[in-house]
Amino acid sequence: MFERPQRGEHAILVSIIITHFAEQADLEEFAQLAQSADAIIVAKVTGRVNMPDPHSFVGRGKLSEIEALVQELKAEVVLFNHTLTPAQERNLEQALKCRVLSRTGVILDIFAGRARSFEGKLQVELAQLKHLSTRLVRGWTHLERQKGGIGLRGPGETQLETDRRLIAGRIKSINKRLSKVSQQRELSRMARRRAGLPVVSLVGYTNAGKSTLFNRLTKAKVFVADQLFATLDATLRRVTLSNKTTFILADTVGFIQQLPHELVAAFHATLEETCQATLLLHIVDASDQERLLRIEQVNQVLTDIGAASVPQIIIYNKIDCLDHCPPRYEPGGEGKIPKIWLSAVSGAGIDLLDDVLAKQLNQEIIHKWVRVPTSAGDLRALLFAKVNVLHEQYADNGDSLLEIQIPAQYLIQLTKTDSRLQLIESENEIGEMGPE
Repeated sequence: MFERPQRGEHAILVSIIITHFAEQADLEEFAQLAQSADAIIVAKVTGRVNMPDPHSFVGRGKLSEIEALVQELKAEVVLFNHTLTPAQERNLEQALKCRVLSRTGVILDIFAGRARSFEGKLQVELAQLKHLSTRLVRGWTHLERQKGGIGLRGPGETQLETDRRLIAGRIKSINKRLSKVSQQRELSRMARRRAGLPVVSLVGYTNAGKSTLFNRLTKAKVFVADQLFATLDATLRRVTLSNKTTFILADTVGFIQQLPHELVAAFHATLEETCQATLLLHIVDASDQERLLRIEQVNQVLTDIGAASVPQIIIYNKIDCLDHCPPRYEPGGEGKIPKIWLSAVSGAGIDLLDDVLAKQLNQEIIHKWVRVPTSAGDLRALLFAKVNVLHEQYADNGDSLLEIQIPAQYLIQLTKTDSRLQLIESENEIGEMGPE
């Protein structure tokens, strides 16, 4: 392993276009990630290959080019805008004689520096340990198997095995703590549901302006900066609109292209706030030329974490950065998502958002009986988590019959996206289905 300076490392960025890959990494975004990790970029290396080299990801010629740059510019770290295997990282470090980090490693490093809350630090440590557990070999290739003295001889345990055992134990301990945090969050959510308070969650690509809008709506002072992943810890505040409608607003971590799976798994407790929200405000940087692609990437992450069915309003933020772009509201309908153009910095268009939220959160709440098959336990859990379940009884075949209070629009969306949910229209039908 290589000694690591505290900050300001001279870094070379490597971003290769892979012909057979549908999704290509963005070099400029990666440069912003590197700067967010306090790297000083001294060179950028680009290229094109049909398929990554299994030994070093890049071919021999490109590897020689990077090696020459490392020696010429005295670079301390080489950052790859790609996912590298543990073997590739080890081979690259041996060839380049400096530290090598993948895109995932850079993002984990940023998260480690930004975590402030106890929960956030645990989540980051968990993600780092899961990532590190597959990369221990490169750090201990110089050690042989431990040997015991007289009376202690035996098969022994390698240093690598010792570290793997210690990491596994630490991961188990962190998971237990995060499980308690998740239980506490669930108790808070149950209290909010009993109080009839809907939850509106801010989601979107990193650096789209979520925290600025959060501060505008809540009068809070959440940390804001023009950098990637400025917000890491989830923050919840009560908001009262002009018509006295009250709801809980949640500011969560931003998403990014190729979000590491370790982070999605580790931040499960935090992302639950998004999955179980009543409404999502999808914040988009209106000045970003790739905004439509960013919307697709965020929606993909929402699908991955199970939040695709939550109703959305798209907020095109930062209109103050555009020429001749006044605030406006574009209603949805026929499968289209409502859109609001505003500026969280100047406050232009916030009154439109206030009106739309008031109408959305005060839509008609209806009582319905629904039938959930025994095989749809996940659907039953979703209903208990997101709507007010007044009563439950069972049919002769074990199906759950639930009396629920639910926003009419959300019920329509659920029945469209999940055919397992059956509406019960006749009270006689309920009586015929079996005892409680």
